[in-house]
Amino acid sequence: MSLFQRACRVIPGGVSSPVRAFGSVGGDPVFIARASGPYLYDADGREYVDAVGSWGPALLGHAHPEVVAAVQAAAARGLSFGAPTQAEVELAEAVRSRVPEAEKVRFVSTGTEACMTAIRLARGATGRDLVVKFAGCYHGHSDGLLAAAGSGVATQGLPGSAGVTAATAAQTIVVPYNDPDALEAAFGAHPDQIAAVITEPAPANMGVVPPRDGFNAFLREITRRHGALLIFDEVLTGFRVGYRGWWGLEQSGETPLAEAPDLFTFGKVVGGGMPLAAIGGRAELMELLAPIGPVYQAGTLSGNPLATAAGITTLTLADESVYQRVDAASSALRVAIGAALDSAGVPHRVQAAGSLFTVFFGEFDGPIDNYPAAQQQDSAAFARFFHSMLDAGVALPPSGYEAWFLSAAHDDAVLNRIVDALPAAAQAASRS
Repeated sequence: MSLFQRACRVIPGGVSSPVRAFGSVGGDPVFIARASGPYLYDADGREYVDAVGSWGPALLGHAHPEVVAAVQAAAARGLSFGAPTQAEVELAEAVRSRVPEAEKVRFVSTGTEACMTAIRLARGATGRDLVVKFAGCYHGHSDGLLAAAGSGVATQGLPGSAGVTAATAAQTIVVPYNDPDALEAAFGAHPDQIAAVITEPAPANMGVVPPRDGFNAFLREITRRHGALLIFDEVLTGFRVGYRGWWGLEQSGETPLAEAPDLFTFGKVVGGGMPLAAIGGRAELMELLAPIGPVYQAGTLSGNPLATAAGITTLTLADESVYQRVDAASSALRVAIGAALDSAGVPHRVQAAGSLFTVFFGEFDGPIDNYPAAQQQDSAAFARFFHSMLDAGVALPPSGYEAWFLSAAHDDAVLNRIVDALPAAAQAASRS
């Protein structure tokens, strides 16, 4: 009996998160036993170059010795206390030093929990019920945010989720991404009722679909005009695409926001690969959270000492040189992928936001800038490409709706292994 068969006997679908099941690419998922630097090792001992990076947090590479040592030292002092620790104070200070606009920070255990709390906080602050999200953006699996979500929901082709009540769904307004007119219409149709607009400032859950120039600045202007809050969900991009996340990159671009979003959510890198996420924002908003405010949020494992140790060490080590190396690796690999697919005559687009990128297979008239356009991709061609790369020892995200994640450990030798596998994979993708 295979490990996957054993898993299916005791775990729904054999996996603990849907996209891991290889549902959109076919075949059985690879079970990982360990990881080191840019490499994964499966239960049979086979080595893979990793382009998933645990879906983002492995910015430094897997099992970085200093991060592991920090976690081991923390574990020796106790796994969980259910009490305040110095480490969570230090991690909050580290977050604020990178994003000063996150004046106060509350730690939780998952990105889903962070976004759920941000929405509750926005409703508590405004006294309004409705929330706007964009089709294809994924903000975790809390009930009200699953409408037209990306990531695993997009991979499975689900419109939302069973178990979400009509009343809950009715409190979420879904509008097309990169469409200012649609958002204007939503505010016009629901005057003084919208508590917040939540967005991935550079979406990476319908594939990487960057904002049009000025779109995020427009979000800041319209929310301010209508008395709603703006939430930047940087669970994926925060401290991943740059020292200050996408917010920092955009502030150095052509159309910076006139002022910061009201709230941020962070995950992945901020916990160094451990279960940790955060909400941050203006002090007067964050102080609406219990115990000093009326908006309740709690968690026994929030600010867990092992997770905060991993986060502190990761953020300390992730200096500008780390981001430069990851950016350079991503840029070089994108060029190589494009060249291989062009040589094989495979229609495609490679889209990037910082170091994150997605390869969309298919004929496209121009940039893919919304969810319906992303859904036109050739999933069968991606599946053939994916399995050819996997057979060659390169592990890609098992869905065309996900971003590729590289690390500071992806040096030239590692990248060459990926590049060497591309011609055969491109030929596989070209076959119908």
